[in-house]
Amino acid sequence: MPDADFAEIAGAVLSVPAAAPAEAVAHYAARLAFEADVSDVHADLESGAPGVVVVDTRSDAAWEQGHIPGALHIPTARIADLAPQLIDPALTVVTYCWGPGCNGATRAALAFARLGYQVKEMLGGFEYWAREGFAYDSATGAEQRPVDDLTAPRSGISCAC
Repeated sequence: MPDADFAEIAGAVLSVPAAAPAEAVAHYAARLAFEADVSDVHADLESGAPGVVVVDTRSDAAWEQGHIPGALHIPTARIADLAPQLIDPALTVVTYCWGPGCNGATRAALAFARLGYQVKEMLGGFEYWAREGFAYDSATGAEQRPVDDLTAPRSGISCAC
């Protein structure tokens, strides 16, 4: 009977046991090999860090509404045609789309990988770029929104996580 009592007390989190540490290391290391967050992409673009190209994979209308400064615009359906002409295969491609509710950046990352590019997906997409208060370009010029304190510190300084 004590085991049944423990199961009730253990709760939802431990109803499936955590992975062994070695498995957790492999899992989280693999995730970081496939993903980058908005703050890291911003830091690299600001510093001019070499080896990365950021690609907006959305429609023309979305691009005009707002996009990351310095990003290339290649809608997902055009990646196979345009990427070989526009992107050095030695670079790591970082794809983004609208936000976490959209898998367009994932589809684009797959298209780049199929062409032989090293690729990462930017978590949060354009939504979190804007919500973290980073400047963006639009058809009407440079824009910037206030920091959303549910996504980043109010100071606008990186959370350093």
